[in-house]
Amino acid sequence: MKLNERSVAHYATCDTPPDKTGFLFKKGERNTAYHRRWFILKGNMLFYFEERDSREPIGVIVLEGCTVELCESAEEFAFAVKFDCAKARVYKMAAENQAAMESWVKALSRASFDYMKLVVKELERQLEEIQEASGIGAQQGKPKSSRGKQSARIRSGVQLISGISRENGVAWNKPPAALVNGFVEGASSCLAWKGCGDSGNIVGCGADGVRAPPVPPRRFGASLESPVSPGTGCFSKLHDWYGKEVEELRAQWLQSQ
Repeated sequence: MKLNERSVAHYATCDTPPDKTGFLFKKGERNTAYHRRWFILKGNMLFYFEERDSREPIGVIVLEGCTVELCESAEEFAFAVKFDCAKARVYKMAAENQAAMESWVKALSRASFDYMKLVVKELERQLEEIQEASGIGAQQGKPKSSRGKQSARIRSGVQLISGISRENGVAWNKPPAALVNGFVEGASSCLAWKGCGDSGNIVGCGADGVRAPPVPPRRFGASLESPVSPGTGCFSKLHDWYGKEVEELRAQWLQSQ
């Protein structure tokens, strides 16, 4: 496993709260004597420093695929971190007392992601048992059926879309029906008015991605006025027309006060 030295050093000394800290006696790999080191446990990474105030760690142990067990050693309260690989190094450490040793062994044994996966699975199993006992599991099963119905409706919608009539091997959408005032009813997003298309008319896209036959152009002489309020072809006139009604209602309200 390759680790970026700067990233690891930053993670070891950043403000992220550690899971456990304290002094331990660590046995050297070449010099077999035990040296007092400051240890910081963060997640599945065990950092050790030469002193408590050191800025950078002198080493790190990734606690994955390992076991933590007591061992025989000249030092009292000793334990070892062993990995499954035959050629992997065995890290031997010793605590200052029995309570510290038990605390460190427990913390290191629970630091790996494999252990967390087992804990999560066990908690999920217990939650399912509680839900089944209280009847919540049956209630939570209802949304699944609704989701199934929704997906069925979506599939049926796809079938309807795929059932568009074909002419000469090409599927076309039905041309939109034009209203009296020149607007188009039910116009889809694949239609563009004059100025947006290449030919200057309405441009349609077929189901197979082929350009549809041209639709008759929009009649520019059509009136945009509202049939309810004549003479309101532009927004300002329409705003003034509705504003008169508001002013009349406000004047009536002021008179009644």
